[in-house]
Amino acid sequence: MVSTAEPKGAMTHGNLRNSLENKTKSELPRQRGYHMKRVFLIVLDSFGIGEMADAPAYGDIHVNTLRSVSASPCFHVPHLDDMGLFQIEGVQGAADGKGHTALIARMTEASRGKDTTIGHWEIAGLISQKPLPTYPEGFPEEVLVPFRQRTGRGILCNRPYSGTQVIRDYGEKHMRTGDLIVYTSADSVFQIAAHEAVVPVETLYQYCRIAREILTGEHGVGRVIARPFVGEPGDFTRTSGRHDFSMKPPGVTMLDQLREAGKDVIAVGKIQDIFAGQGITQAVYTSGNEEGIQRTLEYLEKDFEGLCFVNLVDYDMLYGHRRDVDGYARALAYFDAMLPQIFQRMGPEDILMLTADHGCDPAYQATTDHTREYTPFLMYGKGVVPKNCGTRKTFADIGATVLQYFGITPVFDGQGMLAGAAQEQAGSRNGFPVPYALEAAWPGVHSPK
Repeated sequence: MVSTAEPKGAMTHGNLRNSLENKTKSELPRQRGYHMKRVFLIVLDSFGIGEMADAPAYGDIHVNTLRSVSASPCFHVPHLDDMGLFQIEGVQGAADGKGHTALIARMTEASRGKDTTIGHWEIAGLISQKPLPTYPEGFPEEVLVPFRQRTGRGILCNRPYSGTQVIRDYGEKHMRTGDLIVYTSADSVFQIAAHEAVVPVETLYQYCRIAREILTGEHGVGRVIARPFVGEPGDFTRTSGRHDFSMKPPGVTMLDQLREAGKDVIAVGKIQDIFAGQGITQAVYTSGNEEGIQRTLEYLEKDFEGLCFVNLVDYDMLYGHRRDVDGYARALAYFDAMLPQIFQRMGPEDILMLTADHGCDPAYQATTDHTREYTPFLMYGKGVVPKNCGTRKTFADIGATVLQYFGITPVFDGQGMLAGAAQEQAGSRNGFPVPYALEAAWPGVHSPK
């Protein structure tokens, strides 16, 4: 586990405090009988539910990740079905009149883009009006010259490429020359692949830090990604040593606001990298979905008050980009099978939120890139009244809902979805649930509005 300090840098926090409490609530003794309020926000990376109206402008025609994976014989998600996945507006196959156990909505991406960074930033409240730069023709010399000079190595490829194909096509020459394999995709990424026997992983990370320093301003890509691999020519394999070096979010997010309010902000998976550590109090990396789910189960058993923000990356990395429909379906079925364990560990004040950051239709053959799609939102908890919130205008409504649950007013554009859903919970005040034992001990206390 990594403990992160308040990051230094260019982000302006406005009237947010510059100094935070030395100890978060997870480090303090739990008050007897006190029900801590926790939100577990899980991003099923790339699990889109149908193309947005502007999808053709992004090169995506008739894309629908959910439709594609649901056609697989490996697709079996009874618990997501019960929560209301197929009752979300616009989802094909919805059974009219069928009940659901969760608050549900179809989320629209207001930002211009369809990549991981922009999608997560918008979930947390930042809408990107200008897309991050992409390089369909490769990176210009004004980027590559200082990179060569500072690393002392040459460059191979410098084109958009599949990550598995690029090491097949350039891996042998890389091993022979020591030149770095630099490539990109339709996303705003600068990726560096290197064999661990040629470039040790820590050295590769240092090269990525150099690239991150160079790629600013008009060339400020969303992520610089280390892609180590092993093996012999004809049998190269990427390792789990991938590491993302992201730009710092350019504004205040729900993570900053939660941390400012003294709440815990726990990052599981690549959340730490996506937000460059900003607003995060604890972080743990994972090797994939299975470990990410296990870490979530472990945090459900721990005492903290705040947000546990989880990214499950395999849907996108292993199955979406590789256009593996059955693999994607099996991964969703595995997550669905683990949901009862999550439900069983949830306390009376806990809320579970499920969503995605973009699409990556594994049946779409025009490209191997992300797809511009609506995403699902399902919110479940003992105090959450099931309702259908229709189609929302922005992913930022998710961040606003998280803050709303803790009685924090968002400083970004976003509308909370708890109005009418939380008010019916026993012990609620002003629409926000109050810990039962706390209300009994101090009558009249309520969450700040």
